[in-house]
Amino acid sequence: MDNAVVSVRNLWHKYHVQWAIQDINFDITDQGVVGLLGSNGAGKSTTMNIICGVLNQTRGEVLVEGVNLRENPVEAKRHIGFLPQKPPLYADLTVREYLTHCAHLRLMDPARIPEAVGRAMERCAITEYASRLIRNLSGGYQQRVGIAQAIVHNPKFVILDEPTNGLDPNQIVEIRNLIREIATSHSVLLSTHILSEVQAICSQIKMIEHGRLVFSGTMEEFDNYIEPTSFIVEFGEMPPLETLRDIAVVRQIEPLDGNRLRIRFQDDCSVTREYIRQSILRDWDLREIYIERSSLDEIFAQLSGKRGQKQ
Repeated sequence: MDNAVVSVRNLWHKYHVQWAIQDINFDITDQGVVGLLGSNGAGKSTTMNIICGVLNQTRGEVLVEGVNLRENPVEAKRHIGFLPQKPPLYADLTVREYLTHCAHLRLMDPARIPEAVGRAMERCAITEYASRLIRNLSGGYQQRVGIAQAIVHNPKFVILDEPTNGLDPNQIVEIRNLIREIATSHSVLLSTHILSEVQAICSQIKMIEHGRLVFSGTMEEFDNYIEPTSFIVEFGEMPPLETLRDIAVVRQIEPLDGNRLRIRFQDDCSVTREYIRQSILRDWDLREIYIERSSLDEIFAQLSGKRGQKQ
């Protein structure tokens, strides 16, 4: 795709005799957060390391801003920022010293580095810690420093590998907000196996399982991937369960709190319309009715081919 920030084309990679990934294809075209989702051993890390230029693929190509990463790695990497799962921090440097060093590694114009370091610290809310040794920062602020080094050269494309791993709940919220802010001006690829992380901040998803791309689409499409099989209904006064069972063919009626029920059906969503119609006819004081969406865990299990397997 001509306007893609990153294009992954026919990507294959083999370790010894085993293919780790096979025929991976996708584009990242604009600003926002794209989730690279997959279970451990699915091929997610291999794909990410190839896109970062850490690993040379067996077959295929990666284009970053139209530059072939394998043929011209230095130029392509000017457009890439990368935060590994364990940030490559130098604990005995101050925050400013470390980010300045990272900017030099990115081959930035030395005259532009002080301004770039200041801008990265400001975006990551670590300016007040500029003179503090990295070893004396909390885990959450060390992670902010790691993100700052990934954006110090203002790349078009930023890759974050498990950026909230090991953080406490408050730090996770702060880092998620920071990632959202960065995504307003950069294309962000967030690699994770945590479904709640994807749901919280991603607008697009690329999912890899067993070395192949099994899903590529929006968060909404991912949520709706599995057809719903249940709905929740609440009445002012509970009708007899036997009567509710007679209205339509349902698999199960499960009482919940108060006058709420979960009704499981088989394939046919029109059963909800019949419940609404009968509630009006019989004056049942229907207060709420809505289809239940499949949980992210169910969707993940189906896409990864593990549904029904023993865990």
